[in-house]
Amino acid sequence: MNVKQMDAVNAYAQASKQMQQGLSGSRDGAEDGIKSESAFSSLVTESIGDVKNSTANLEVTGAKALVDQADIVDVATAVSNAETVVQTVVTVRDKVIGAYNDILKMPI
Repeated sequence: MNVKQMDAVNAYAQASKQMQQGLSGSRDGAEDGIKSESAFSSLVTESIGDVKNSTANLEVTGAKALVDQADIVDVATAVSNAETVVQTVVTVRDKVIGAYNDILKMPI
């Protein structure tokens, strides 16, 4: 992994940490202290929520299966759904890092 890729990974980690902590205050350019949220920020927030919901559903379904309250088909469906959601988020993350690397390569 080269230095530019590490910069992209670090930027992604920092943005992810800020999303989890919830940004407080207003952003530059926001009027009257109203927090403006971009479409990309909304997309990331919704994706993180989807991952949390699908993994929580998987855990509940798995626990129910252990006590014979859920069918194996329900468990397999929950696993498949969680896997699909996580793969989608990872793919988007990789595309964002790739775009960040492309921006770094642009001449000034």
